[in-house]
Amino acid sequence: MPEGHTLHRLAGLHGGLFAGTEVQVRSPQGRFATSASLLTGSVFERAEAHGKHLFHFYGPDRVVHVHLGLYGTFTESELPLTEPRGQVRMRIVGRTHWTDLRGPTACELLTGEEVAALRGRLGPDPLRRDADPERAWQRISRSRTSIAALLMDQKVLAGVGNVYRAEVLFRHGIPPYTPGRSLAREQWEAIWADLVELMADGVRVGRIDTVRPEHLPEVTGRAPRQDRHGGEVYVYRRAGMPCLICGTPVAMADLSARKLYWCPTCQET
Repeated sequence: MPEGHTLHRLAGLHGGLFAGTEVQVRSPQGRFATSASLLTGSVFERAEAHGKHLFHFYGPDRVVHVHLGLYGTFTESELPLTEPRGQVRMRIVGRTHWTDLRGPTACELLTGEEVAALRGRLGPDPLRRDADPERAWQRISRSRTSIAALLMDQKVLAGVGNVYRAEVLFRHGIPPYTPGRSLAREQWEAIWADLVELMADGVRVGRIDTVRPEHLPEVTGRAPRQDRHGGEVYVYRRAGMPCLICGTPVAMADLSARKLYWCPTCQET
């Protein structure tokens, strides 16, 4: 599932392509046809993201909410249009470009009140300027749940997925099964600051890179990562491989139906 940086990157892209212009909205697949007919010919005001949720604003009570889920994708192209390929839930056509949305978990038209209610259920997003990390800390510091599970709980912290979860815990040497209430405030503040920086970098470059400069392949002489996710990481999807720092085999376990990765030595209890 795309992590938060992907949605913020899409918000920036769609805002750059369509904001302030009249657009045509269509639903070749038909599942969004009623809402598309209400929006077509409207001015695309702006795009925003909160965690893994994308919002296209056409007015205070006309907001398209998209959650990509596991399979959703946007593709962008320059005009002229081509025939839709596959199951296109929503097509937006602007002056110079168009975008197609396929396979989302959610694509729905909401009112401003409904958007506020949805966002009210989400935790702070490290990529938003209005984020309040204290909200997340208040939940974490009272919880018996592991910090690894809490970081993936979108009600606690919005936008963090499996990669950022594993990597930020490794970078700070925190055992993943540490109960939230056992985490020191200083550790939480360091985690938050690191997520802000790492995820902002993800928005800029379009991939997740978490390895510090001194541990990059060109410095250490190791082979670069070969993985469809791209980017250099310490532990994510490296189960059984030697830790880049200490050489201990990276561990993996299932936690809340997701794979958890960590170094038993660098993140020793």
